[in-house]
Amino acid sequence: MNCKINECIQALNELASNLWWSWQPNGHQLWARLDAELWTETFHSPKALLSTLGQDIQQKLEGADDLQSEILSWHEKLKDCLKAQTTWHNKNDQPCEGGIAYFCAEYGLHESLATYSGGLGILAGDHVKSASDLGLPFIGVGLLYRNGYVQQRLTAQGEQVAEFHTFDFHHYPAELQLDQAGQVLKITAPLLDGASCVCQIWSLKVGRVNLYLLDADIDENSPQARSLTSKLYGGDHLTRIQQELVLGVGGIRALRALNIYPKVYHLNEGHSSFLNLERLLELKRQGVSYQDSLKQIRESSVFTTHTPVEAGHDRFDVESAWRGLQWFADEMSMTKDEVLALGHWPNESDTQAMFNMTLLAMHTCQHLNGVAALHAEVSREMFQRFWPTLKPNEVPITSVTNGVHAPTWQAEPVRELLQKYMGEQGAEAWPEDEAWSKVTSIPNQELWSARLESRKLLIDLGRQREAKRRQRLGLSPWEDQLDPQALTIGFARRFATYKRANLIFSEMERLLKIIEQAPGPVQLFFAGKAHPADQAGQALVKAVYEASQHPKLQGRVLLIEDYDIEVGRAMVQGADVWLNNPRRPKEASGTSGMKVAMNGGLNLSILDGWWPEGFNGSNGWSIGEEKLYSDTELQDRDDALSLYDRLENEVIPCFYDRNSQGLPEQWLAMSKSAIASCTPHFHSQRQVRDYIQKLYQAAMT
Repeated sequence: MNCKINECIQALNELASNLWWSWQPNGHQLWARLDAELWTETFHSPKALLSTLGQDIQQKLEGADDLQSEILSWHEKLKDCLKAQTTWHNKNDQPCEGGIAYFCAEYGLHESLATYSGGLGILAGDHVKSASDLGLPFIGVGLLYRNGYVQQRLTAQGEQVAEFHTFDFHHYPAELQLDQAGQVLKITAPLLDGASCVCQIWSLKVGRVNLYLLDADIDENSPQARSLTSKLYGGDHLTRIQQELVLGVGGIRALRALNIYPKVYHLNEGHSSFLNLERLLELKRQGVSYQDSLKQIRESSVFTTHTPVEAGHDRFDVESAWRGLQWFADEMSMTKDEVLALGHWPNESDTQAMFNMTLLAMHTCQHLNGVAALHAEVSREMFQRFWPTLKPNEVPITSVTNGVHAPTWQAEPVRELLQKYMGEQGAEAWPEDEAWSKVTSIPNQELWSARLESRKLLIDLGRQREAKRRQRLGLSPWEDQLDPQALTIGFARRFATYKRANLIFSEMERLLKIIEQAPGPVQLFFAGKAHPADQAGQALVKAVYEASQHPKLQGRVLLIEDYDIEVGRAMVQGADVWLNNPRRPKEASGTSGMKVAMNGGLNLSILDGWWPEGFNGSNGWSIGEEKLYSDTELQDRDDALSLYDRLENEVIPCFYDRNSQGLPEQWLAMSKSAIASCTPHFHSQRQVRDYIQKLYQAAMT
């Protein structure tokens, strides 16, 4: 083997060991050049690809001078990134010097990694990537799930069947952490009834950020303990509380074993709230009083709540909570009532009340936020009795509106247009940058061509997924009528009842009439999973599938199987219209519509979550009214009628109103408005900067 090929193989292994490539322009194409078919078969995992190729990689590189040069160029870019001293953080006087530890139960980083289920994980993954891009001293803590989240399979009748795969961690860009003697580093975490489990620690490199993930599936543990890190959101409430003990308490112990002592701890949702109990114990062992310990911990802790629905907050019955926390009470010399009070409302006398993980976070964190302005308002009202002397508008819950990582979600043709007409920084320009005014200068034909390219890719992916499903089930090939020139409506998110995935089909005759009388074809793409325990959500999956089989819709409505990051990326890039119709105000934020706007798609959305902040009248459409309903049936009917009216009288006519060159001028003006108004304000780098300025710096003082 010649020296250059050996250098390339080493470079490929280093690139495969860091997810940095996954959000770089044309990052996926590098690996596909090695073997496009195998790249698909290995679920876009570079480590799995290289492992499967084995010695064949030498033959792939032999004589391929261009490929060799490309690999080495990529490797140099990665090294430059990791050693760069000119990051935003460095150039702004290192506002987070001392470090931030970010705890979350899931991380949506890439489709090859089974560490996410939906929106919370995708948000966390985007947060980590922007922390890397900005150069923050930032680490993540989570769990590494052996079986991941549910894999969705649709039967011939459209029923969801849950499957779980076993993932080989060695095909992840993760490394086991070792102690000074070269042995696998391990920590113990408490479980129920005084039991404990042993966890090893994996480090997953995400650009400049290390994400530490705990793994209990090792020989030292019982089969029950080993299963705790097998499935994301799997098992019953006893499984859940033990997973959260591993995440919170075990996560702190893992950081200490790694000699990591950050200044700020960010609890992303309540799943990790037990971490502050372990921090209380640390200070007690140092001789600090309980009140002083609690004060120190509160001042250095940030808590983000993500749900405006009471039932969405993790709660455990008193008996289960006590079984999981008696070890803490014993070490802290606290009574049962004193410990359980940390998860109850202040002065709550009912000892049988549920132990609430969000209340535990609020007891132990001083810096609190919701994920959109409306969500913070709802949260202040929801938790006002936690501060009984304050009025709702005085409750100390601020907002940091979510953002999404543009380099991950923005289609390459759109990214290139922004760089061409705005300057090299493109979508990375800050909201206050005047370069955003240049988006209007993008020629209509160029933007329309970019949109067509993304639409084609969505159609191709939809066809591939449906072909695989039909082949698996022994069904005849799908006779689709999908058209890359057609108005394409997308809906992709978790199939929970309040998100109303089937609202557009609620009055089928009205919808059919609208489509039949439209001046051009209309096609709809759906994707989404229901939790395996959510029977109502699974019924929604089937309802949408059955609607897609209507004789007048067949071939033009597709429910894509097994919603994941790959599908989500294609959907937000290819959809012309993004349908979002939750029951207001139950959507905390939602982020998929932000991604669509960054790609020049237009939102057709209820004024809930982020959309009241994003909608300006010229970058999409609103559905329904900004009012509260006590009757959900009336709310559903009113919102459906509003949706149909917008589609029939505004959305479809606008898309098919063409000039002499065949271009929809008004539509493209709205598309540019969506890009220019939403990309800078709903980019995760703005989100992370807001966390720094509103919360992290305050928690460091």
